[in-house]
Amino acid sequence: MNLHEYQGKELLKQFGVRIQEGILAQTVEEAVQAARTIKAEFSSDWSVIKAQVHAGGRGKGGGIKLAKNEDQVREFAGNILGMHLVTPQTSSEGKLVRKVLVAQDVYYPGDEQPSEFYISILTDRGRQCNVIIYSTEGGMDIEKVAEETPHLVHKEMIDPQLGLLPFQVNKIAFNLGLSGAAFKEMRKFIQSLYKAFIQSDASLFEINPCLKTSDSLIMAVDAKVVLDDNALFRHPDLSAMRDKDEEDPTEVEAREFDLNYVKLDGNVGCMVNGAGLAMSTMDIIKLSGGEPANFLDVGGTADAARVEQAFRIILKDPNVKAILINIFGGIVRCDRVAQGVVDACKNMGNIEVPIIVRLQGTNADIAQQIIKESGLKVYSAILLQEAADLVTEVLS
Repeated sequence: MNLHEYQGKELLKQFGVRIQEGILAQTVEEAVQAARTIKAEFSSDWSVIKAQVHAGGRGKGGGIKLAKNEDQVREFAGNILGMHLVTPQTSSEGKLVRKVLVAQDVYYPGDEQPSEFYISILTDRGRQCNVIIYSTEGGMDIEKVAEETPHLVHKEMIDPQLGLLPFQVNKIAFNLGLSGAAFKEMRKFIQSLYKAFIQSDASLFEINPCLKTSDSLIMAVDAKVVLDDNALFRHPDLSAMRDKDEEDPTEVEAREFDLNYVKLDGNVGCMVNGAGLAMSTMDIIKLSGGEPANFLDVGGTADAARVEQAFRIILKDPNVKAILINIFGGIVRCDRVAQGVVDACKNMGNIEVPIIVRLQGTNADIAQQIIKESGLKVYSAILLQEAADLVTEVLS
């Protein structure tokens, strides 16, 4: 689950991470009032207006503006609110901006020049440990930095049993070229950040930029936070932060019916039980000349109602030209799935796209008979290659 920047910063602040303070606004007048509050609290005439959408690269799309007075706050907030922000991480349609964060200006003059760093924490599944990735080249695309100057990107592997050790914290601060007060600040920042990562069951924390201010404070100027959906049952307060407006409506609907659905850009809808089998099915669709239109795992307890709902969700995608149903009847009975397919087709009426059904396992023979006697335009297959050949046939 993705969090907005303002939500991610609120979470970090709870764990003692210093952040760029800000106030959320959903109207122009709220933004102006927020700027006044920021000015009073932090003695700064400048304010930063930041679009709140689930996408990076907001500045490149015009979603981040620095305002020097109330007139500019009003102008920039008016331009950003309601815009469809297009960034390198959005579709060509962009994302509708419904709210902005009015934040303090932290690039104030002082004894030293501010410095920007990149810091992220994520899980390295291959090594079965957490990893802190960091660089002195903050504020830039880390992928570009890694490609062009890989020696500037550092990694610190963290044993989940031992946790983050003091020498590792010192090493990170040293490699970032810090000393004195800034060194101590960075140590505290890293320790608090890692504690927040672990205790919130996050899968990604990305702070870009992490700023050393002109008076040697270390703070998160931006925060990208991704939480592990599988652990949200432990964090009802974090689960309540989900912004459904930022998610695909079809995926939101699928989640309400306990269906694991991810929309893709292809032309063949697939309905499968089990994530591994779903991935294999997507591969066979690709090899047969089609493109998967979705990932959809109906789970091991698929009944007629769930199958029908899965059908409805798949068919909401106008790009779907065929549907491949691939069910292994281990826990679930194949005849139950077959009946669900037949009932769904009859209840939904005129389904024009061809449907290929491959059922193997418990009561597969009964399932084939149910489909055969239904009189519906449903193609039945036993082997996976047969199903692939049928996909090729119906798409040609």
